[in-house]
Amino acid sequence: MNRYTLHEIFVAHQYSFDKWEVEPHNHNYFEIIFVEEGNGQHTINNIKFPYKQNDVFLLAPEDTHFFEIEKHSTFTHFKFTELLFSSKVNLPDRKYWLQRIEQLLHRPNIIPGDVITYEEDRTLIWDIHKVVMKEFENEKIYYQEIISNAISTILSVIVRNISDKFNHTDNNVIINDSRIDQILNHIRQNVYDNNLTKINYMADKFNMSQSSISSYFKKVTGESIHQYVTKYKMKLVEYRLLHTEFTIAEIAYQLGYTDESHLTKTFKKHFSMSPKQYRKKLAVTN
Repeated sequence: MNRYTLHEIFVAHQYSFDKWEVEPHNHNYFEIIFVEEGNGQHTINNIKFPYKQNDVFLLAPEDTHFFEIEKHSTFTHFKFTELLFSSKVNLPDRKYWLQRIEQLLHRPNIIPGDVITYEEDRTLIWDIHKVVMKEFENEKIYYQEIISNAISTILSVIVRNISDKFNHTDNNVIINDSRIDQILNHIRQNVYDNNLTKINYMADKFNMSQSSISSYFKKVTGESIHQYVTKYKMKLVEYRLLHTEFTIAEIAYQLGYTDESHLTKTFKKHFSMSPKQYRKKLAVTN
């Protein structure tokens, strides 16, 4: 096993096995697994999928997984620690990193199995993977920035492919392609832009009247569109309070609130305390 680190923001491991030697396990970070060679079965959350050379898997926090190896296999694991989401990390597009991660984190049913839909994207990801490993080995000037941006690109491509899988039927995956799933997916992807989650915009997008989409959403989910959007934003605020050092004002701006006081007022209704109090409570707990 080879281990590479980028100041613990990002960790890379490489493993070669004839037989999987690790017990079924989970972790508190995201992990991208590249199958360098071999084949067998990969079980994620009790769902078994075949794997082969050049497959790419994404594991979310708390996912449980293990491999059953049929042919000698080599894997490279890219592991993202929580420091990756911290405002201390000097990523040029840190805010957008967080948005991509949150799209995955708060989906109720991330599709397991190989995450790549488009073969041209598979080629792209593997080419970038090679760049990352080469930069790790050489550690030339600016290698940290190159690696950070490369990982950001990989993650963006994975999010694109996973999002597409939610809207299509694959031979190996059963996907509920109902209208409500399309609406919920739209909200999750565009929750950072208030204009794109307004009822009039979504009514036009889904070819419904404003009254029809409002009543339909309420009937299916038990909540109004406004209630759902607000609750979803509160999940994102909670996550950022826990995993980043963004100020309350920065979080308010990122999620489309007019100012810090507006966010604080809404947060109090859901958590019975202010964001600052909540963050302080988390600090004591951890």
